[in-house]
Amino acid sequence: MFRPFHLKVASLALIVAATASCQVDGPRIGASVTARAGFKANYLVARAALENGQFTKAERGYAGLLKKAGPLEPRLRLEYAHALLRAGKYAKASDEARVVASQLQGRGRSAALAVQATADQEIARGAINKGLADADAIQRLVAARAGFDEMLKNHPDLDPLGALALRRKTIDVELSTIN
Repeated sequence: MFRPFHLKVASLALIVAATASCQVDGPRIGASVTARAGFKANYLVARAALENGQFTKAERGYAGLLKKAGPLEPRLRLEYAHALLRAGKYAKASDEARVVASQLQGRGRSAALAVQATADQEIARGAINKGLADADAIQRLVAARAGFDEMLKNHPDLDPLGALALRRKTIDVELSTIN
């Protein structure tokens, strides 16, 4: 009679051990799903902040997301650069957009060039307005012109209202006032 009891205890112990080992894997899977859900929620908050004009909030949100972006890094960095641009942090926006432009091709590169060129033009305008039209301002305007030229040539559909084309035209005027 002890044998069936020992078999039952051994079977029960085996089931408990198997269940316990499953629980170790369970939380990792659950944590992964939770992490993805948290990342998505944080992205949606940052994106909504950008679209609603809360640029500082968007900037913070995207900066936090970049730490865990993985293969989404170029896209998030571009949105981060756009948030920086809209927040008036032109130097940082230019740097971030330049990184993205060096990583991507096609539409993504053109979108990054639009942000980089706009930021560089704004930096140069700030210098010109302060009477500091130096070599850096000229270099930024030349870089902005090249960025707009490439973007408008390859993806003019990214400028449906012509605002970037107008910016491009004003660069020649701005350069002529410096030289």
